[in-house]
Amino acid sequence: MNEAVLDVRNLTMEFGGLRAVDSVDLQVADQQIAALIGPNGAGKTTFFNCVTGIYKPTGGDVMANPPGKEPSRLNGLKPNKVTERGLARTFQNIRLFQNMTVLENVMIGRHCRLKAGVLGAIFRNKATREEEKRVIEESYHVLKKIGLEEHVNELAKNLPYGAQRRLEIARALATEPFILLLDEPAAGMNPQETKDLMKLIYQLRENEKIAILLIEHDMSLVMSISERVFVMDYGKLIADGTPQEIKKSPAVVKAYLGEDIDA
Repeated sequence: MNEAVLDVRNLTMEFGGLRAVDSVDLQVADQQIAALIGPNGAGKTTFFNCVTGIYKPTGGDVMANPPGKEPSRLNGLKPNKVTERGLARTFQNIRLFQNMTVLENVMIGRHCRLKAGVLGAIFRNKATREEEKRVIEESYHVLKKIGLEEHVNELAKNLPYGAQRRLEIARALATEPFILLLDEPAAGMNPQETKDLMKLIYQLRENEKIAILLIEHDMSLVMSISERVFVMDYGKLIADGTPQEIKKSPAVVKAYLGEDIDA
């Protein structure tokens, strides 16, 4: 197994007296496709929010280990700083700029890699103009990778649902991540869109050489695409292993079906 590019140790998140995430250890290897699953309310999205800076964890460590770069501790960093360090995410509910074009949505994702400051934006010197041109070209290239280039000038709100999901992934990819966190990417998709999503995830891993961690309720998708599966229930990590190992885990069966594993 490759070295872990995301190394989470003893992560804890408390809201008052409630532990939404309870001492979770989770490691994702370089270029690995992994899934985080569990019943509704298990703490999966809270875990993502802690890793990506939306919440500041009340305990534990979140370490980013980008290939070829120095490791960094992410605890307490704002979301934009986490993104700058190479973690990008999508959300359970689509968060596009609906009245902006498809291209403009991706260009926003490039913002964290821009060098022009306030003065450049005001005076629009040659370096700023060249950088803007480069951002447009790079954003269009990302759309080609995702298969949305034909929609480049359409408003995001006019895209079909599945294409909006793909646009969110394109915007995240534009930040140049080493790991992509996808929160229920197949939610609301029809079978063909889900099949296309599976192909896209494989392509991103192979072509971009990145790791992918997804939260997903579509067990067919999870078991088909994942190399490692982590299972949460009531804020705790109750199992992790290959899809085959997870299918046979009594703790997982109990969490999903409510069966007594001692029976």
